[in-house]
Amino acid sequence: MTVTASADNPIRTAAAAARGRVVVAMSGGVDSSLVAALLKRQGYDVVGITLQLYDHGEATARKGACCAGQDIQDARRVADLIGIPHYVLDYESRFAEKVMSTFADSYMAGETPIPCVTCNQEIKFKDLLGMALELGAEKLATGHYIRLDHTADGPVLSRARDADRDQSYFLFATTRAQLERIMFPLGDMPKADVRELARELGLPVADKSDSQDICFVPKGRYTDVIERLKPGALKAGDIVHVDGRRLGRHDGIINYTVGQRRGIRIPSPEPLFVVRLDAANNEVVVGPRQALETAALLLKGVNWLGDEPLEQAAASARAVHVRVRSSQPTQPAILTLAEDGSIKVVLSEGQQGIAAGQACVFYADGSDAARVLGGGTIVKTLRASGGPDLGATDHRMTAGAVPPRSAAQ
Repeated sequence: MTVTASADNPIRTAAAAARGRVVVAMSGGVDSSLVAALLKRQGYDVVGITLQLYDHGEATARKGACCAGQDIQDARRVADLIGIPHYVLDYESRFAEKVMSTFADSYMAGETPIPCVTCNQEIKFKDLLGMALELGAEKLATGHYIRLDHTADGPVLSRARDADRDQSYFLFATTRAQLERIMFPLGDMPKADVRELARELGLPVADKSDSQDICFVPKGRYTDVIERLKPGALKAGDIVHVDGRRLGRHDGIINYTVGQRRGIRIPSPEPLFVVRLDAANNEVVVGPRQALETAALLLKGVNWLGDEPLEQAAASARAVHVRVRSSQPTQPAILTLAEDGSIKVVLSEGQQGIAAGQACVFYADGSDAARVLGGGTIVKTLRASGGPDLGATDHRMTAGAVPPRSAAQ
């Protein structure tokens, strides 16, 4: 691991400030920059750390991608302005292994992983938090928009005050133990207030636009990235109807998305939609719109933040609200157990084109201030009564599309 410092200050000061040491994950954006400035003003011994995650060469010239060279320079400028030590840690190798490679493997398996969730889980709140503790810090602070309260029963995570900026969907995997060591100072602040306060403090990034691209996906072109990481990923195969008929050929399943209608190029008297991607057989399965309807989900890797044990909540058919896409509102659901003992979520209303590999996040209710109860990764979708169970499905963003909000703040 390479460590690059921006100042002559030693990374361990002679004595921590009265309120203790806090490491701030500084991405170079306005959110994390304001977090560092606020904590410094509140009397904390603040150390700023920026992670170099990807593309140390090419990324330095690309605007709009997190962790690019300009972002590192912006973080350094803010650190110098507010008078804190700033360090750049080279995490490229572990990011490539834990995030990029995992993303590519999952994508080729017909799933749709969320790399920002993996990055938060494996890099920021595991590796970076561990580094912060090694540096004598009591807490790691980030610019994520989510609320965290500490109660007698433990940490309570809730949606951000600014519903349009809420990032709880990307943070469901944060464990109780991690939450004891993390700070989210912006959870109660609207984005407009964040920018205004940054201007008042004279931060040079006060009006910097928010990053949109996932850092290792230039211009949102997922297929280009998959082909580079996994040569030979584009393999021609069959387009198959849900009734078993073989209708034509495709030029690679990574070019298709569940719910897609245009571009299938199959003559048909009825509209055809991509229903699922069968990676094992390299098939694109198509059918009528009703074949997209999903009634229930099976999950893996569930992180539970509720008061009662997960097994107890599921066994009692716990009523929750869930979100299955970051950009959609929550809906009522029942958290229960499948026959094999895995976690199952029964939706109150069917939804179309839900993605295997995406997250299903649990909330205590449907309010904008709802408590986050955890979540898991979707491994299988179950069809509505009377419809075929088509197994795992996929719902990828098309080329050029990006998540509505970046999780890397």
